[in-house]
Amino acid sequence: MTPITPSRRKGIVLAGGSGTRLWPVTLGTSKQLLPVYDKPMIYYPISVLMQAAIQEIAVITTAEDQGNFMRLLGDGSQWGLSLTYIVQPQPDGLAQAYILARDFLNGAPSALVLGDNIFFGQGLQDSLAKADAKELGGTVFGYHVADPERYGIVSFDASGRVKDLVEKPAMPQSNYAVTGLYFLDGRAPALASHLKPSARGELEIVDLLTAYLHEGTLDVETLGRGYAWLDTGTCASLLDAGNFVRTLTERQGMQVGSPDEIAFKMGWIDVGAFAARAKMFGKSAYGKTLGTLGRDTAQ
Repeated sequence: MTPITPSRRKGIVLAGGSGTRLWPVTLGTSKQLLPVYDKPMIYYPISVLMQAAIQEIAVITTAEDQGNFMRLLGDGSQWGLSLTYIVQPQPDGLAQAYILARDFLNGAPSALVLGDNIFFGQGLQDSLAKADAKELGGTVFGYHVADPERYGIVSFDASGRVKDLVEKPAMPQSNYAVTGLYFLDGRAPALASHLKPSARGELEIVDLLTAYLHEGTLDVETLGRGYAWLDTGTCASLLDAGNFVRTLTERQGMQVGSPDEIAFKMGWIDVGAFAARAKMFGKSAYGKTLGTLGRDTAQ
């Protein structure tokens, strides 16, 4: 298997915050370490970046939780990755991630994914590749929702170009929510550093995206039928996400958000390393699925 050439882009997983919507569950651990069926939540956003051929990834989390993430993920070499850990002193808005990751990015373009978002779809890798290929400006992903007033919403003009971005609008101009996945060029840290805190005292991602919109360099990739976008920030949505992953895994034998499977398919680890990972997880549901995938590949 010929390894996939890694992207020039670097990845960021924002896994900080206090997870108050999940209290008391998250009083003792990070939200992104909770299980979504058979895997820790953070496996899912990492797998999205891997599908974009990104191998250098920074995990931004709190000082209290950083050790647990390091024990879980290590240096990333088991998946052919290079992981860096960055401490978030306090949650001051999503755009703060670019300022914290400035040295890590070192001028490189980036893909930021929120640590509680799950993406799935057979065409996802092609959509990610298209966003990765864009050199100037940025790309966000729009997902059709029934309750747009709960989200940051993107609206379009008559020609289909992005017209506006509004956070939780009282009168939404479209049903397309902006998901927690942002591909931006190397200027993102500098632009974020010039943002002013919002009324709630945070550096808002919508304000950063609006800067790109005003210069005409922001694109939106819409995720239509056949895609799933899940936000696992509440108890109900966490349960829904687990059931979604379980259904796909048990009925179709498909993995969702498995860094081990993606690393193997990308050619970043060989069959021996993949088999060793499957053996390490032993009798767990995740290990059994990896074992089945390994046997199917060998046939």
